[in-house]
Amino acid sequence: MTDAPREDRRQQPKPKKEQLLSPATAAKKLELYLPATPPEFQQTPISRTALAELQANPPAWLVTLRREGPHPRSVVSARLGVSNSALARGGVSDVMTTAEIAALLAEMPEWLVEEREKRAPGSGRAPGTAVGERPTL
Repeated sequence: MTDAPREDRRQQPKPKKEQLLSPATAAKKLELYLPATPPEFQQTPISRTALAELQANPPAWLVTLRREGPHPRSVVSARLGVSNSALARGGVSDVMTTAEIAALLAEMPEWLVEEREKRAPGSGRAPGTAVGERPTL
């Protein structure tokens, strides 16, 4: 036996790497239509801290894009008050600008009125009337 100190062979903790998001994932999290974003946003992965910074302090291009569009399907359906499937049934394009959404709301086509009524609260079946469910006495 020697009196020399032993070498510590335990694995040292590695420094955490910054997690990067693809531009498509970042656009989805920011509710943006990716082809409408600037080229530097489309071509470079975005870190989670940079994404949080974009959400907290949006640059001018992001503010303009959120205000005027074009908007992705999820934003269009939310602004129209219908589901994503309702847009497909109505034959509406996936991407719309704010002006196009406003025009559609002003026009209020029949399919939009029907789909909004379907989604309205209280439009489903009354409790106890579902198929196979026993009514309460």
